[in-house]
Amino acid sequence: MSTAIASDPTVPLLGGRHHFLLRRLHSLTGLVFGGYLVVHLVINATLIEGSRHGMDVYAIQVNKIHELPFLTGVEWLLIYIPILYHTFYGIYITLTGKPNIGHYPYEKNWFYTFQRISAIVIVLFMAFHVFGMKGLLGSRLAFSPAYATQSAAYHMQRSWVIPWVIYPIGILASCYHLANGFWTAAITWGLTISAASQKRWGYVCAGLFALTFACGLTALYALVRAAHVTSTPWLTH
Repeated sequence: MSTAIASDPTVPLLGGRHHFLLRRLHSLTGLVFGGYLVVHLVINATLIEGSRHGMDVYAIQVNKIHELPFLTGVEWLLIYIPILYHTFYGIYITLTGKPNIGHYPYEKNWFYTFQRISAIVIVLFMAFHVFGMKGLLGSRLAFSPAYATQSAAYHMQRSWVIPWVIYPIGILASCYHLANGFWTAAITWGLTISAASQKRWGYVCAGLFALTFACGLTALYALVRAAHVTSTPWLTH
């Protein structure tokens, strides 16, 4: 017996005969950025290790990334372009979709609705996170690779709302969107056809959610417990 899912009228509205390709690109860019997000959260979790043998473990990981050749090109190819396309097309889907959980309160309909809600939260969260870390919202929120741990901790200390409200909600929304997106992507690409295979893949995605969410909260906890920054040399550079 088929389960009704949320109505999506985008087929005749955007892309016409290219709609299939646009939706596949939306799924593919989500997978690409999702892979980056997993790596990003795992690396951030190393903040909990602090220093080892007199060396900042997190700073070592950051330095490895910034020493990569053609870093700017890699960032645009694997991060900025995928997330920009995925975000703008996702916004269109959110604005034109018609959730019908009132008429069909099935589990998958709720997952779809939460996916769309989490997408809106992520757009707002990423705007704050990226613009803040890039210094576009003021130097007090900027991230400095040369002072990775200190500047990240200083970012969190600008207001209690940042570590206790903005980041917990942003991390939760991001990890849910990632895990549910991976689950639906397997259906989109024809990898999980049967109900049994979808259920098994669902367990894997639930584990992915648990792993990434734990990594995100671990990093957040490490920054919150960090000693107050008494000097901010990167702000004078």
